[in-house]
Amino acid sequence: MAKVSGKYETLFIVNPTLGEEEVAAIVDKFKALVESNGTLEKVDDWGKRRLAYPINDLTEGCYTLIEFTSAPSFPAELDRIFKITDGIMRSIIVSLD
Repeated sequence: MAKVSGKYETLFIVNPTLGEEEVAAIVDKFKALVESNGTLEKVDDWGKRRLAYPINDLTEGCYTLIEFTSAPSFPAELDRIFKITDGIMRSIIVSLD
């Protein structure tokens, strides 16, 4: 039998050279996207942290962790949107089930 929903978490890093308002707008965009396609369980803003290695000559990034429940098809769409959004440096989506 196919899964109806699953628990996931996503961690994404936003470019810190954007202003605080632009970073908040990107985070709000993804929170709204998750809420419209599933159930938002937890949002944890880690703030600006040092990267393990430079990405595009940057050594810091703004980290955000989101835990959510959604249909199994949604994480692929979320990953596609992460990849085409300006300001997102890296992202990962993990199934918790």
